[in-house]
Amino acid sequence: MYVKGTNGMELFRSLLFQKLNKLSESEAKRNISHLKQLQEIRDYKIKQERQRQEEQERKRKDISISINELKEIFLNLFSGKDQNGKEINAQRRGYLFEEFLKKLFLNEGIEVTEPFKIVGEQIDGSIKYDGEHYIIEAKWHDKWSASDSLYQFAAKVEEKMYGRGVFISVNGFSPDSVQALTTGKALRTILVDGGDLVPITEGMYTLREMLDNKIKAAQTMGRIYVDSTNLADKVIRQ
Repeated sequence: MYVKGTNGMELFRSLLFQKLNKLSESEAKRNISHLKQLQEIRDYKIKQERQRQEEQERKRKDISISINELKEIFLNLFSGKDQNGKEINAQRRGYLFEEFLKKLFLNEGIEVTEPFKIVGEQIDGSIKYDGEHYIIEAKWHDKWSASDSLYQFAAKVEEKMYGRGVFISVNGFSPDSVQALTTGKALRTILVDGGDLVPITEGMYTLREMLDNKIKAAQTMGRIYVDSTNLADKVIRQ
């Protein structure tokens, strides 16, 4: 049916809302408004994610560094020196170690946050890996990390929703701390030491491969302290 001088859409609306009484016009308008709001929210989230990715890529490019340069930094830290060969104290070495790890993560496109602090605790930072967030703690002690440091970090992880953590200790972990952490507890923390980092700086495998293997061992075998090249349990020094 065609009515001269009448807009087709107006005729359809009149037929649908008034004559046939199929829909409430006010309800339809509310639904359309709601859909527009959802669209705006989605567009905003897409824009935010794009900006986040661009910022992460910018950071990665800003600190782009070769694996040989990372190796040199790591070796200098073992010698108690900075990148320029200057002697450094333990506090300075710890800070430079965190900077080294940040460069290592970003160099492989792994999202890294800056260190942050919440009430009662300090977090060295976090990474986003395979869609999951991991809080990070890094220690460079002259001996292995003792049980108290590991317990405190594990508690930080467990207090977070679906918390996961990576504890990095260059000189490894005490035997009692590893055993206690894996006995009758939910495994949410993986352990990394200097022996895991050296092959990465040597170009033998990537940081992503190391993390994949560590996570696989924890999730499928309940083991949090393994050699990332062959998944064998680490030999813990007494």
